Amino acid sequence: MRFPLYIATRYFFTRSKQNVINIINYIALSVVLIAAAALLIVLSAFTGLKDFGLSLSNVFDPDFRVETVQGKAFEVDTLSMSKVKKIEGIIEISGIIEDKVFLNYRDKNHVAYLKGVDPSYLTVIEKDSLLNSGRWFSEEFDEVVIGGGVAQILSLGVYDYNDFLVLTVPKRSSSNAQLKDPFINKSALVSGIYSVSEEVDKKYIFSSISYARKLFQRKENTFSSLELKVDPNFNKVDLEKQLKAILSTELQIRSRSELNAALFKMLNTEQMAIYLIFTLVIVIALFNVVGAITMMILEKRPQLKVLYAMGVLPKEIQSIFFYLGGMISWVGGGIGVLLGSALVLIQGYSPFLFVPGTNFPYPVRLEFQNVGIVLVLIFVLGGIASAWASARVGKQIKLY
Repeated sequence: MRFPLYIATRYFFTRSKQNVINIINYIALSVVLIAAAALLIVLSAFTGLKDFGLSLSNVFDPDFRVETVQGKAFEVDTLSMSKVKKIEGIIEISGIIEDKVFLNYRDKNHVAYLKGVDPSYLTVIEKDSLLNSGRWFSEEFDEVVIGGGVAQILSLGVYDYNDFLVLTVPKRSSSNAQLKDPFINKSALVSGIYSVSEEVDKKYIFSSISYARKLFQRKENTFSSLELKVDPNFNKVDLEKQLKAILSTELQIRSRSELNAALFKMLNTEQMAIYLIFTLVIVIALFNVVGAITMMILEKRPQLKVLYAMGVLPKEIQSIFFYLGGMISWVGGGIGVLLGSALVLIQGYSPFLFVPGTNFPYPVRLEFQNVGIVLVLIFVLGGIASAWASARVGKQIKLY
């Protein structure tokens, strides 16, 4: 195999006497280079967008959420809660009371979910990246933190002492008094406004868990869910086993990816579609390699007859053009990967592309997996194209 590789290397680096052949070879190499660079850049850009999109949910959603299978709430006594906190790998645990509320402010109405949280919640999520104005609510007062979407709908700002936000829920008791006054109304001062995403900002407001318990008429040690912050290497299966051993209630445990199953499915589907589209682009680009090899076979016909007369086997002659096609594909693809990686790194550390109409740099992230995918794709498809082109040697030249 050394002889065919040597001849192929000479053909690759030596300029042809016919200028048109050189142009065809340069075009074939350039097209593969551009296609490989484009695929890596697009995959890196999509990875950056994916990370940016998930970062919004990472602010709001915990590592794991424990919920009851039946009903809206479940009880966890103090002893059981203490045992859960001692489970190895759990960094923090926060009890949540959550339900739907009717909001009223200066004759403007909106329906949202009130999420009553305890002080540990600030460890489970990143509070500093959640708020964009005001401050987090105080445990001592009837205060709430609302989303930017709710604030816009109700035309509500922080610390408005002239008019308080009124929260209304139906009474849970079935007494005769409920027939006369079926709702509970509680006022609250807006202490802060958060911003995560348009959907979340219109859906959730936050308060202390004690405030939520009074509003929803829930008993002490009653929770809608438990939200956990765990060690990155924590195992969900082990967590389920230990929680089932401690808590008698039938519960379900969902990770962050399961809480955002639709988002993850959409992102994975889009990534696969992009990968398949650019794979087709590379396949089309490699047709240029097939054309370049075919032209080289026609040009080198006299030399091939001499090689055959000297005892070089037809398979070895085919190997010459297989290696030549591989060099065009692999060298072009390798340079394309280097060029694409350089552009992605420059955009990451010194942005030159910005989202239209903003000063926000377009998010990208160079991932080893994406580099590997492009290299493997170029290697495999380039090999197939080279094998197909070199197999035509017998048809293009009479060796016998």
